[in-house]
Amino acid sequence: MVHSAQSTRAIGKISSAIFLSRILGLIRDQVFANLFGAGFYSDAWLAAFRIPNLLRDLVAEGALSAAFVPTFTNLLKNEGRLKAWLLANLVLSWLLIFMGVVSLAFLFFPEYFIYLVAAGFNDVPGKAEVTQTLLKILSPFLMFLAISSVAMGILNAFNYFFIPALTPALFNLALISAGFFLAPQFENWGILPIHAMAVGALTGGILQYLVQLPLLRKQGFRFRFSTSLCNPELRKIASLIAPAILGVGAIQVNVLVNTQIASFLQENGPVSWLSYAFRIIYLPIGLFGVAIGVVNLRNVSVVAAQKKWEELKQTVADSIKLVALLAIPSTIGLMILAKPIVDVLFERGGFTPQDTVYTAYAVVFYALGLFAYSCIKVYVPTFYALGNTRIPVKVSLISVGTNLFINLFLVFCVLPIGYRYLGLALGTALAVILNVTLLARAFKKELGSLSQFGVGKVLWKSLASAMIMGVFVHSVNVSLERSWGAMGLLEELISLGACLTVGVVVYFGCCYFFGISEVSHFFRRLTN
Repeated sequence: MVHSAQSTRAIGKISSAIFLSRILGLIRDQVFANLFGAGFYSDAWLAAFRIPNLLRDLVAEGALSAAFVPTFTNLLKNEGRLKAWLLANLVLSWLLIFMGVVSLAFLFFPEYFIYLVAAGFNDVPGKAEVTQTLLKILSPFLMFLAISSVAMGILNAFNYFFIPALTPALFNLALISAGFFLAPQFENWGILPIHAMAVGALTGGILQYLVQLPLLRKQGFRFRFSTSLCNPELRKIASLIAPAILGVGAIQVNVLVNTQIASFLQENGPVSWLSYAFRIIYLPIGLFGVAIGVVNLRNVSVVAAQKKWEELKQTVADSIKLVALLAIPSTIGLMILAKPIVDVLFERGGFTPQDTVYTAYAVVFYALGLFAYSCIKVYVPTFYALGNTRIPVKVSLISVGTNLFINLFLVFCVLPIGYRYLGLALGTALAVILNVTLLARAFKKELGSLSQFGVGKVLWKSLASAMIMGVFVHSVNVSLERSWGAMGLLEELISLGACLTVGVVVYFGCCYFFGISEVSHFFRRLTN
């Protein structure tokens, strides 16, 4: 049986590593906002980076993880390390070939990829050209991220979670360094400073792989290039990859659709506002959604290999309850404190007060899908651990189609011109909610209800606690704004800190009052 205390400690380790990464990610975004604001160059960077980032989420860290981790774990447990290492070498070799071809396509044909992501940039002089140059610089980025994701999956199978989860922090640190040191030098040399950020991203991608090498070698892994197609586990992974891309890719495809539509709305702004807003939403998702999802994938892979179905359901139920306890109050808090959060994080340099308002609106709408997005991180990998690719694919296609319809309807039929971009945030949230609802129903049909594990009670009690918390947080925020009037950065930080402190105390106090035993169990396991 997978020990719950061990799982909780693993989640704690991953969360602490991801917390550092997300903090550095916010600093990275602050550097971007200060240097480039929310306009021409910021939009160009976000569009260019979204292409390799999308493929990374779809193939390297999404579909590949969903297909590779359960197969590698099963082979490691049942056949031993030698066969597991052979599989890892085969996957790495083919991944390098595939990603190498994609990187060459980015290098020689960037204009086609930019057109797919942000065709509206062609209407703004020079914007498409800058974006294409950025994509050329970023072209090798995918190869390093792909092999880094395989290394992460291997180390997770050996119960190493902290170092793999820490690797994005190195990526963010490389970008921050590029902003502080390399961008000014590029400007002195007559090179666009935004190009320095692409160099920083490429450096960060390399570091993400290199930092995991010592642990891989410690476990006995040595890379040997091999392209044999006779390995049955490799064929199994290959058969899972294509449907897995569809199964885990709904969110990424929705973001791509949003970028494309946003590129037509205004010359500058919407792409950046949506991106900065989603970065804020991704902080809590990273802290618990991704962490819980990583540990859940490893655990369900083990119990699925042993065909312990009730234990698998218990594992999934515990993951969903933990997501609810953390995501629901985060949703309420983000909706109430959206403006002061954006203000504190980004409003300086080229990021104007108007940018703050527009970004905060997007945060509110994105936040509606926070709980659902985190649950997808649990459900989709679980289906792949069960060897079921059909359900995630079907649900993903429905979600993408629904997102496109809702986005177009809201943007062009409902919202006024200046606020059309908000339809993209709301459409994404609604599509994510539909996605997880369909996944939950499919899981119930396949393995049975999770009701006997108390999931429903935790959901409603968490929501009630979060609503009470919201009343207190809103009151404190309004009182401080009235008392201090116009606030500087220090006052804004103190005010936001006070609101967050009150929110945490009230929420967990209410959880204790409502008898949510999972809260005390979680903290006890985390500290033992």
